[in-house]
Formats: sequence, structure tokens, C-alpha cells
Amino acid sequence: MIERYASVRGLRLAWLDGGPDGGTPVLALHGHFGRARCFAPLAARLAPRHRVIALEQRGHGHSDRGPLVPDEYVEDAAAFVRGLGLGPVFVLGHSMGGVVAFRLAARHPGLVRALVVEEGGAYNRPPEVPHPVLDVRGWPRRAATLGELRRAIEARGVPDAGYFLESAVERPDGWGLLFDHDDMVASQEALVGDWWADWLGSSCPALLIHGLESFVLPTAMARAMAERRPGTVLRELHGCGHWAHDDDPAAFADAVREFLTAL
Repeated sequence: MIERYASVRGLRLAWLDGGPDGGTPVLALHGHFGRARCFAPLAARLAPRHRVIALEQRGHGHSDRGPLVPDEYVEDAAAFVRGLGLGPVFVLGHSMGGVVAFRLAARHPGLVRALVVEEGGAYNRPPEVPHPVLDVRGWPRRAATLGELRRAIEARGVPDAGYFLESAVERPDGWGLLFDHDDMVASQEALVGDWWADWLGSSCPALLIHGLESFVLPTAMARAMAERRPGTVLRELHGCGHWAHDDDPAAFADAVREFLTAL
């Protein structure tokens, strides 16, 4: 994937272009702590028929920082699509990016042709979601080596730090993460809420992908989301958790490809 930059609502946002210009565009939105490059395997599997365009959202990766609230993420995505002159597009989002995706469809229906939501819940607060905020404020800011950074993060209760280490970079004073720890907590706190109105607020076709071993999106909620929203297909992936695209990249890509091709 080729890294590019765009001026979006006064911010410099990074994005990755994962396919030929002739492919049908798919806007991909990562979740909290994520990077645009997490969609590189999907882009390779969908090419050349589909062109994955992954936006590195504000406060993440190489993109500028800014107020990290749900409405700002949505308006960034809308302005980015308009800036590229691509709409309406397929929009795919993981976790927080999934919420941004379906809120984009509800607020800017002319920009969204269809939705693929991976593990983005319509309700994100206790008791349905027991722990909607991962407090990373105590994580190390620097470590001497990448391995030491991994061990320090995993020592704080993270079974596998691989997802977070996509944001790891080496600086003069050691290895650290691109995102700001306090920013990520504030952004997660801002996403705690009831998003049912937005989930039900669009009419485009939608695919909801749920990892049956997820600790973030309860299976009962995923099934309720599919039942309550017309035109929604639910795909439950066995052996997958919250990061289904990493747990089983082939099954995830197959589900996305089948849905998009059918459209």
C-alpha cells in the first residue's frame, strides 16, 4: 500500500492506497490504537477488483492530532471522501471505525453505497459492554528495545501486544507508540454511549462481521443489530475475537468479498 497525505478540515491526515485506480473504492476505517496499514492484507486479497483506501484517523499513526470525539471522526471521513471525489463508496470499519462508518452512512447517506462493520457495536456502555475503555495511561512511554516495549505492554494484562505495536516507532530516546496515551483514553470515553439511532438511521446494504470469541461486542448484541436493521447480513466467524481481520484474514476477506461482489 502506498502512503499518501490529504488536507482534511485543517488537519494533515495520512492514508494508504491499496489498489489500482480502476478498482471499486472501499474506504477502510481502523479502530482505536490502530493504523491504516492493518488493512494491507485485506487490500491484497480484494485487489484488483476493489481498491482499499485506508484513512489513518486523527490522533493515530502519522495523522495530525485534533479533538478526538465521534462527530469529528465522522466529518473527517465525509470530507476525505468528498476531497477524493469518490462517493458514494463502500465503507468498512473496525471497532470504533465501524461506529464511524455507520454514523457516516446515517449522516451522509449520499457518500455511502454499502457498509461493512466489523465489531462496531450499536451500544457501547456497561452493563452490555463491561469494559468499554482500555486505560493505557500507565503504559510505558519509552523502552530500550521493541521487545522490551512488547513485554511491558503485555505485563499490563494485554495477551498479545501485536496490534498496538503497529504504532511502535524508534525515536532517539527509545521505542514508543505513535498515539498519545491520554488522547486514546479520552477518545474511548467519548465513544461510550448509545449509537442505536445511527445504526438504524441508514438504509444501504450492510454486512456485520462478528468474532464469536470477542470480548467487546456481545453476540446477543450483534444478532440484535442484524435483526433490527433491514438489509443487514450477519457473518459470525468461529475462532475469531475482536480483531477478526487478524485472527482469520482469509475468512474475513472472503466474507467481505462475497458481500461486495453480490452488490
